[in-house]
Amino acid sequence: MTASVRWGILGTGRIARDFANALKDVPDAVLAGVGSRSLDSARSFTDEFGGAAYGSYEALVAAGDIDLVYVGTPHPAHAGNVRLALEAGKGVLCEKPFTLNRREAEPLVALARDKKLFLMEAMWTRFMPALAEVRRIVASGEIGAVSQLSADFGFTSDAGPEHRLFDPALGGGALLDIGIYPLSIAAALLGPVESVLAQAAIGPTGVDEQTTFLLRHRGGGLSTCACSLRARTPGELTLSGALGHVRMNGMFHRARNVTVTTAAGARTVETPYLGNGYVHEVIEAQRCWREGLVESPGMPHDETLALMGVMDAIRRQVGVQYAADAADAVA
Repeated sequence: MTASVRWGILGTGRIARDFANALKDVPDAVLAGVGSRSLDSARSFTDEFGGAAYGSYEALVAAGDIDLVYVGTPHPAHAGNVRLALEAGKGVLCEKPFTLNRREAEPLVALARDKKLFLMEAMWTRFMPALAEVRRIVASGEIGAVSQLSADFGFTSDAGPEHRLFDPALGGGALLDIGIYPLSIAAALLGPVESVLAQAAIGPTGVDEQTTFLLRHRGGGLSTCACSLRARTPGELTLSGALGHVRMNGMFHRARNVTVTTAAGARTVETPYLGNGYVHEVIEAQRCWREGLVESPGMPHDETLALMGVMDAIRRQVGVQYAADAADAVA
């Protein structure tokens, strides 16, 4: 095993660039290669960030000096790209949403397990110290038995209908792009989702431009979640119990502190936040890969599949469908 973990990045868009910047902040991470459908695009990327340039995804995953592959391509490409990397024997960290639906996700998990290769959904909030602190506070009993959570994530976009955010052919819509954040953290704190009720505002291209959903969790807890491409929301998360509540301050996916409020008063706890956020998932993926794990205990396969199923249910309720949802779609 090498001292450093050698990463390959599949894709050269904004998210891939953010991930490459994060690798700079992880001392034992190395960007070994970047794959694009265009060699010129890959070379432009590596001129800035380093690593070898590959003019195809196939060439990247076949490279012998790459340990883990980060999939940062558009949503509809995730399933095929993850399969490509796994079949080449590479561990994979796949950007959220993991796939377009649960049916696409299931065979990927099965393949990773069969080949004993690491596979994880790239959800950095699961590994933030702020979330760990919230869990510690809950476990201490300070806010009593928790039963309710609220979380939102929204920004305004003036992009045209051809942009990936609004194009159904590219898996557009608020839910898959940013709704997964409040959904995932709600499940992390209140447990598995047993039922969901959703409402959405559907835009002219047929995707959800804002969605709200109410979740009932195993054990009876309730959470209200919202996502929007029309409104700049606070992006906060509050978890409430019988004795008080704890809030992840600022935008919860970038929280640098949490505030606990009870009858005795309020106190704020500072929590580290590394780099641009992606650093947290990089550290976890490397830890798991080095230990020979197939999945992360913080973002296990079964939970990724369950949350994909919840988003499938939400989209059915609000009337958003993608080509991959067709009965004859191939996973």
